[in-house]
Amino acid sequence: MSASNASAAATRRHRSGLLHGKGSGKLILGFSIVAIFVLLAIVSLLWTPYDPTGQNMSSALLAPGNAGHILGTDELGRDVFSRVMAAAAIDLPVTVICTLLPCILGTVLGLISGYYGGFPDTVIMRFGDLLQAFPQYVLMIVLVFVLGAGVPSILVSFTIVGWVIYARLARTEVMRIKESQFVMSAMTSGFSSLRIIARHIFPNVVKQIVIYLTSDLVFTVVALAAFSFLGFGIQQPTAEWGSMIASGQRYLSLNPWLVIVPGICLSVFAFGLALIGDALQDRMAHS
Repeated sequence: MSASNASAAATRRHRSGLLHGKGSGKLILGFSIVAIFVLLAIVSLLWTPYDPTGQNMSSALLAPGNAGHILGTDELGRDVFSRVMAAAAIDLPVTVICTLLPCILGTVLGLISGYYGGFPDTVIMRFGDLLQAFPQYVLMIVLVFVLGAGVPSILVSFTIVGWVIYARLARTEVMRIKESQFVMSAMTSGFSSLRIIARHIFPNVVKQIVIYLTSDLVFTVVALAAFSFLGFGIQQPTAEWGSMIASGQRYLSLNPWLVIVPGICLSVFAFGLALIGDALQDRMAHS
């Protein structure tokens, strides 16, 4: 068998293992749930039944199924289904970016800290200790309050607070791996530190990072909704699940769908992400 055929066969076995290995049911279900919300978000960029921010007071607080509004309308006559779709297009990319930025920053700093040690390690880890001395949510709220509500402030606050765990995780893996024989061989061969980190160390660190990343996505989507619920996140009239829940709670007794619909969307999406994270963790435990 040629090298190319062997590589193709290995790729097919890897893909088959993803679908049929340990935790495959959770992985498929999780990906299916997330894919539905991604599709909903993409469709909302091109089409929604009604204008998500368009107000029509004559149609305010319609029950689901009335006048062509399958999920009813809110207190300003805005179609709930259209706003749920539009909120997916906001929450999903913001959640991903809020998770990727600290992941990238923390992984880079963790690689530097673990590989070089000494002064860089001391500075990075002590600064991380300082950040972790404060409650995570409290520090995020303070940062958003200082910077002002909105998506840019949320991105900055999540990045400043969230990189520490990724850095510690990467540092731990690097310190374990850099004493191994293949890394020592690369060092004695005269390879540059950048090449050793990129070609020999990072590929062995990334698995742990990805597994934690999927779990962190769950925290991020819930935290983003909580910030908007408290008024520190994405502001009205922009549709967002957390702010929809906040505005609907005043009408909970008579119009519960205003809270239930975005609450279900948030819960189901977070559940899908959690399933993916659990399945990946099962794979690593049994690999």
